[in-house]
Amino acid sequence: MTTIDTHTALLSAKDLSVRFGGVLAVNKVSFDVRQGEVFTLIGPNGAGKTTVFNLISRIYTPTHGALKFDGTDLLAQPAHAIASLGIARTFQNIELFEHASVLHNMLVGQHTQRALKSVAGLWREMFFTRSARASEIAAREKVEHTIELLDLQHYRDTMVAGLPYGVRKVVELARALCAEPKLLLLDEPSSGLNVEETEDMAFWIQDIQRELGITVLMVEHDMTLVSKVSDRVLAMSQGEVLAMGTPREVQTHPGVIEAYLGLVDDVSSLRRKAA
Repeated sequence: MTTIDTHTALLSAKDLSVRFGGVLAVNKVSFDVRQGEVFTLIGPNGAGKTTVFNLISRIYTPTHGALKFDGTDLLAQPAHAIASLGIARTFQNIELFEHASVLHNMLVGQHTQRALKSVAGLWREMFFTRSARASEIAAREKVEHTIELLDLQHYRDTMVAGLPYGVRKVVELARALCAEPKLLLLDEPSSGLNVEETEDMAFWIQDIQRELGITVLMVEHDMTLVSKVSDRVLAMSQGEVLAMGTPREVQTHPGVIEAYLGLVDDVSSLRRKAA
C-alpha cells in the first residue's frame, strides 16, 4: 500500500492564469499535488477545472504562472512529450479507437513506454529484433495485468464500438494505466455512470492509488465519489480558488456552498451529504 509523502510535491502549479480573448478562464490558481495522493478539483460548470487539466496536458499555454512536474518545467515541454514524462489522462468525452478491440486500445497505451525503452527505435521495430520481441511480450503482460485489475477479461477481444458506455469508461481508464503514469488525470470519471458503476470506479481509483502507487488528480462532480476517494480537494469558481482542504472541510466551506451547491442557508444539509 502506498503512503502519501506530505513533503514532496509531484505536481506544482503556481499562479496559473489563462485568458481566451476577453475571458479570464483561470486566474492565479496555485496548488501542489503530493506524491501518492488523490487530489480532486470540484466546482460548478465553467469554473475552470478542465482548463486546468488542459494546461497540465499542454493543450493550452498559460498567460501567466508556472507548472512543474517531478522537477521538470512542464511549460517548456510540447504536448506530445507529456506522456513520456509520466502523465496520462482520461477525458469527459471518451477518446477510444472504436473499431479496435479492448486489447488493442490498451496496447496503444503501452506505446509510450515501448518508445522510451527502445534503443534503436524505428529500426528495432521494423526488423522485430530480439529486444523488440521482448518489449512486445512485456507490453502484453502489462496489458493483461491491467485487464485483470479492472475486471475486463470478458471484454478483452470485443470491439469498443459494441461496448456499453460504462465499460468504455473503464477501458479508457485501463488504456491510461497502460502508459504506466506517475500522475493520472481523471476528467469526470463518474460522468454517465450509474450508482453501481460509480461505486466500482471508486474502488478502482483507490486500488490505483494504494496498490499501484499512482498519484491521481481528478475533476469530479459526484460528491459521494469525491468524499470516498479524495485525500484533498480544491474548490474553484469562476476560474479562481475558493477553498482547499479535506473533503469535509471544503464541502462545508460557506463560499463553496454558495458557489457550488447554492445552499447558503442550509449548511446542515451539506454536512449530512459529507458524512
